[in-house]
Amino acid sequence: VYTQRHKMVFLTTKIMQRTALFVTFGGLVTSLITTFLPLWKTMNSDLNEVENWYSGLWHTCLYTEEVGIQCKAYESVLGLPMDLQISRVLMSVSIGTGGLAMFAAFPGLEGVEMCVGQPGLKRGLLILSGMLSWVSGLTTLVPVSIVAYTTVVEFWDEGFPDVMPRWEYGEAMFSGWFGGLALVIGGTLFFVAVCMRDYDQRPPSVPNSPQVKQRTQHYLKTEVL
Repeated sequence: VYTQRHKMVFLTTKIMQRTALFVTFGGLVTSLITTFLPLWKTMNSDLNEVENWYSGLWHTCLYTEEVGIQCKAYESVLGLPMDLQISRVLMSVSIGTGGLAMFAAFPGLEGVEMCVGQPGLKRGLLILSGMLSWVSGLTTLVPVSIVAYTTVVEFWDEGFPDVMPRWEYGEAMFSGWFGGLALVIGGTLFFVAVCMRDYDQRPPSVPNSPQVKQRTQHYLKTEVL
């Protein structure tokens, strides 16, 4: 029993809160980088192997060995495919809710000299941060998955000629999945920290309760017998 209690000391509520904040912050930064990377989709042609095309939510880029990489912003928002329009909105929501989750979590942390003497408010801020982290993670995973789905459908479309180059997954797709998953995990850890705090602040059991007295009398009768 002593060994188990000694090991559990290292997993305190304070450590869990900071772990949740660190994971959420990492997911937010990853989602932010993914939003502006022009590497959501890549395409290279077998006819001209020195040219590589890259497509993102805001730019399309062309890489050649002679010139390097050249990027150009999309001319019209309404002219974009529907999956990119939806992804733009959802990724913007993800960044906004992720930033709000960080701002809400910081005053609710133990050891931070904010909202001192208001444990209920600190608890509510951590719950709000967990919910916002979940929303941020889901609004990152959904657009990345939508673009991945449309890329697969277009890649295997038999209506396109075989010699025509097709878009494939880019590195930003995988970083988006990683960032969204990290945000969901960070929000879950905030709820775990709240549960741990509630468990630590539970009222102690009263030794003179009727149940304890009944058990004590039962033990005394057994000893007499």
